[in-house]
Amino acid sequence: MTGDHELVQRLTTEDIPRRERLEFVHDFIGRHIGGMDFNPHDPENVRIDLEAMQLPRDLKVGRGRFSPIDGARTQALLQDGRSHYLLTIHSEDYEVSAVGKAPIKVAAGDVTLMDESVCYQIWYGRTMTVDAVALDRTLITRLVPRLGNEAVCILPGAAPHMRLLTSYVDAVRTWLPSSGKARDLTSRHIYDLAALVLDGALNGGAERNERSIAAARLKVAQREILECLSDHRLHVDAVARRQGVTARYIQRLFETEGTTFSDFVRDRRLDLALRLLKDRGRASTITDIAYDAGFSDISS
Repeated sequence: MTGDHELVQRLTTEDIPRRERLEFVHDFIGRHIGGMDFNPHDPENVRIDLEAMQLPRDLKVGRGRFSPIDGARTQALLQDGRSHYLLTIHSEDYEVSAVGKAPIKVAAGDVTLMDESVCYQIWYGRTMTVDAVALDRTLITRLVPRLGNEAVCILPGAAPHMRLLTSYVDAVRTWLPSSGKARDLTSRHIYDLAALVLDGALNGGAERNERSIAAARLKVAQREILECLSDHRLHVDAVARRQGVTARYIQRLFETEGTTFSDFVRDRRLDLALRLLKDRGRASTITDIAYDAGFSDISS
């Protein structure tokens, strides 16, 4: 298990001798990490890759890749005291059942909300990637009071504000919060965005937190810029259009950080140009590097 900035922990069965993997899956990954009894479909070729980030307010953000496997949170395992609510998104269809009810088929991309304080089962018939956010029970039910009535809830991937929540979580994975203050704000934003999504699905009565929505949109806009730095067509209008807001709204988001859209793009392109200068040395001209970093005219 390794860490990035002591924040992200990673684990894989590939690091375990093959003869010990099944026991490792049952005893460590299953019961210690997941709080479940796991039953791999192919015990000889089971593979699980996990990464997890611990944030303030007992918030966990994780991603796992699982070979076909079934899992059960049994009555005996409830004694471990886990009581988080788990928001999970799966890359493939799967089935889930809670408190002995009939299995529910969940479509790939839809979001499952599970209560860890009750018994449930999952069936992964294919290798799949699972993104998960573990929310502290006390904090999230304070924001969404009716959540306490739900053992399992399926939310469409297209539910209002869902893309904003998932994009923000993806941005956090890409751009790790580097300070205690940043991690605290990140945790607060994720709780507020999760409450916003659940409020719309469950009518729980949480207030919409516009500051957290703005912070999430800014994070998503910044990530999009970083992914498109070399694109000479990168413009505030295009970013705003993809987020479904106005260009002026995007500009105001950057102003809350004491900068502008143009200055942020310029500074990140300068960072990219510096990296290219170091990597290429004399293999490229400064003009070529400037062009590849997204600068399109000689004055820039």
